[in-house]
Amino acid sequence: MRLMRYLWLAAFVILGPAFFESAGPDFTELKREIDWVESTYENMTMDEQLGQLFMIRAFSKGDAEHERRIEALIREEAIGGLCFFQGSPEKQVELTRRYQRLSRTPLMISMDAEWGLGMRFKDKAISFPRQLTLGAIRDNREIYRMGQEVARQLKRMGVHLNFAPVVDINNNPENPVINNRSFGEDRRRVTAKAFAYMKGMQDAGVLACAKHFPGHGDTDVDSHLDLPTISKPRSELDSLELFPFKILAQNGIASVMIAHLSVPALDDRKEVPSSISKPIITDLLKEEIGFNGLVISDALDMKGMTKYNEPGVLEAQALEAGNDILLLSENVKLAKNYIRSFVDQGRISMAEIEHSVKKILQAKYRLGLIQPVQISTEGLYDDIISAKAMAIKGKLYEMAMTLVRDNQKTVPVENVIRKEYGSLAIGATSRTVFQERLDAYGSFTHFNSGYKISHLRSKGLLRSLENKDLVIVSLHDYSKYPRNKHGIGSRAVELIHELSASTKVLLVLFGSPYALRHFENIPNVLVAYETDELAEDFAAQAIFGVTDINGRLPVRAGQNSPLGAGVNRSSNGRLGYVLPEVVGLDSDTLSKMDSLARDLIEKNAAPGCQVLVAKQGRVVFHKAYGTHDYRGQPVHLNDVYDLASITKIAATTIAVMKLVDEKKLDISQPIKTYLPELDTSNKGGLIIADILAHHAQLIGWIPFYESTLAGNNLDDQFYRVSPEDGYTLQVCERIYLRDDYLDTIYTKIICSELLDSHEYKYSDLGFYLLERLVERISGKRLDKYCRKHFYEPLGLKYLGFNPRLRNIPKNMIPPTEQDGYYRQQKVQGFVHDMGAAMQSGVAGHAGLFSNAHDLAIIMQMLLNGGQYAGKRYLQESTINKFTKRHPLSTRRGLGFDMKELDEDRTANMCKEASSRTFGHLGFTGTATWADPENDVVFVFLSNRTYPRMNNNTLHKENYRPKLQSLVYRAMIDQ
Repeated sequence: MRLMRYLWLAAFVILGPAFFESAGPDFTELKREIDWVESTYENMTMDEQLGQLFMIRAFSKGDAEHERRIEALIREEAIGGLCFFQGSPEKQVELTRRYQRLSRTPLMISMDAEWGLGMRFKDKAISFPRQLTLGAIRDNREIYRMGQEVARQLKRMGVHLNFAPVVDINNNPENPVINNRSFGEDRRRVTAKAFAYMKGMQDAGVLACAKHFPGHGDTDVDSHLDLPTISKPRSELDSLELFPFKILAQNGIASVMIAHLSVPALDDRKEVPSSISKPIITDLLKEEIGFNGLVISDALDMKGMTKYNEPGVLEAQALEAGNDILLLSENVKLAKNYIRSFVDQGRISMAEIEHSVKKILQAKYRLGLIQPVQISTEGLYDDIISAKAMAIKGKLYEMAMTLVRDNQKTVPVENVIRKEYGSLAIGATSRTVFQERLDAYGSFTHFNSGYKISHLRSKGLLRSLENKDLVIVSLHDYSKYPRNKHGIGSRAVELIHELSASTKVLLVLFGSPYALRHFENIPNVLVAYETDELAEDFAAQAIFGVTDINGRLPVRAGQNSPLGAGVNRSSNGRLGYVLPEVVGLDSDTLSKMDSLARDLIEKNAAPGCQVLVAKQGRVVFHKAYGTHDYRGQPVHLNDVYDLASITKIAATTIAVMKLVDEKKLDISQPIKTYLPELDTSNKGGLIIADILAHHAQLIGWIPFYESTLAGNNLDDQFYRVSPEDGYTLQVCERIYLRDDYLDTIYTKIICSELLDSHEYKYSDLGFYLLERLVERISGKRLDKYCRKHFYEPLGLKYLGFNPRLRNIPKNMIPPTEQDGYYRQQKVQGFVHDMGAAMQSGVAGHAGLFSNAHDLAIIMQMLLNGGQYAGKRYLQESTINKFTKRHPLSTRRGLGFDMKELDEDRTANMCKEASSRTFGHLGFTGTATWADPENDVVFVFLSNRTYPRMNNNTLHKENYRPKLQSLVYRAMIDQ
């Protein structure tokens, strides 16, 4: 008899579900497993054996009486498992440890966590997208990753079984219970996505469960409240509802949950739920389909069961029908008594009970439940709310975005020059994450409204929005149920149609795609599926071309919204926003920038700063620190800093590159070719490429301002306190320079001496000359040329010269110095560099102001090979030419600073940056670098010169390289 049991169990092990299989049979381990299952079973009383069949409802928010009841069931009824519901993660771990210690045989812990722990701990864990959202995704590998992550979190909680995925095919829009829990209504897509989710979980060591057999999708009754009926012939069930169960049964699903349904085609007995139907469970699922994993009843306390069956009896009937695990019994002791009576009557054999109990024990063995369970609350929340998990969640929303229709070619929005956009968020009475992200890309006027819109309010909104170039209407928090137009008021629907008739409208649905039926004639529609902050963020980015859009509608939602509808759109290279883990960076490492930034502020290296990191075209770190002046206004992300010499690349160099592209300039020629007045000077023969690389024998700089002083004061012959004829060059507040002094500056440069050697000598003077060269060839002043060809079309709101003249408030501009040698005042909103100030703030070597974000866009455009947001600004070949080192240099490209390769010279960036990294430093305490090999943009902005420019702590302590270094140390794959 013992030998027969070994042979029987060995056969089951080898033929068991794939979750339980190893790469190949390990017969030593196999024997160890068989011995444990056999000895554990034989050492149980019958009452304990029956107890293994029960999985009981447990709460971590329950009171002391609830906990005592569970403890009593463990001690007295030897129950086999628990299914946890609402509460808190910490309390559940605490209770799991306590309950496991009480149980002679370790408990199998389960949860209904279809979209992760957030399904039960809404505000204390991550909710991944609902399955209907996942149904829109075309690449199932990300669903597999989600499955792995859900399993990791469950295991951290001490959970072994997740009642997911739902494999019901939601082919009834009126379904009140499945709805967005389904992957959709296409059987093959549902099956493929369910397999990916299942495989991810089971590969990570958590049992998956396909539910609800034989298929709960085509119902309009909630089985929690009554018994639904599926009135379909067997042929239809075979081709649709049963299809995913058959495939998953053949491909290793560990368990199947049986629904409470009346399915006459499978069992024509009146009001006999499928969960107690032997023809459905044993004959169909086990024998015909061939499933030999764990069979689990749906909750036995649901009205779909209890309305037609007595407690206790229905558990015995469920076991008789072929279930292995009896889920959420209301009375275990009573149910055991009825099971015994069924055994006595010959309705259930002991062999059947033994088979089910041993299957449960075998699952426990393979889950590692032969040792004491070790779980801890220490670090629990950090483990289950990880940056990696959030990155996976965000990626899923990004991939799900579905452009159902785009008849007017609204997406991606590319040309933002002088465009006025409007947004109307309906169902959100305050500014949404979606609207805030839209602001990063265009000039928007925002409106918000509830779903009940008065006639007067509707007319006002129509007047305010009908003249916009594009109106983005978003629907938030509407009902997933179709009754009453999903809760969307009729006037709201009418307003959307009226707007669409008067201007271009893009409608965005943050909710059920079934609501599309109310908007059949809206020509441009994006479905984002859920009102979640990440979904809103990625929808805004998708609209402006940051990400590819290739989602597909998982259900039919109208004649113009068929199953599988979706317009593909490719990314246009616009800078986006993601968590670091999405692009292979570690959030914890990047977060160390916080302490470095605090340290530099505490050591008075700078009053404050901004730091931005982008990788693969996505901003992954963007923070502001400190204050404007060590004591007052905090730094904000939109505050603009004086970029100082970064102007050389973000204005002059890119302007020169543009002229090269247009074949208006040959940088291999001497500068006199374009500035003939230099012909008779010692500057005429300087090669333009040498000037760009600081190898043109030019001296470093000339203190032009000194000759305009009378002692320590401004000389009246050069300055006025207000503009007047001949004195219009504004140097600073109440300081206007004589106009003709520009010629004096130019003359002094022309007459300056040349160095004897062509060796590298950093010089501002060459960029005074290049500024004039750009203006001479283009016919436009440098600021206007760059604004027309770069800043405006790139959508840069903050980057430019003379921020005060561009109506940027003074309180958004950190001061650069308390000047006591020239201007005798706080320099704020006017360029710090004295020479640039004497040119009224526009110069080739200094004068630009920007926040970190706008500067990053310039750098990203260069990394993109000259393209950004669907527009080409520079030829890639030109960028490659300018970002290669000058033949005489170990450091300088053409205009661009690059990594110093000579180890005997001072390093200008962190050692981890690649040799191809290009960018520039700025005297005021700024830096920006683009690394083509690692696809990284780094921006650091500060006003280290405040209150005195001789403060060199930032440089001496290497704060900029130290911050940049953290980016490379955060690269997970390196």
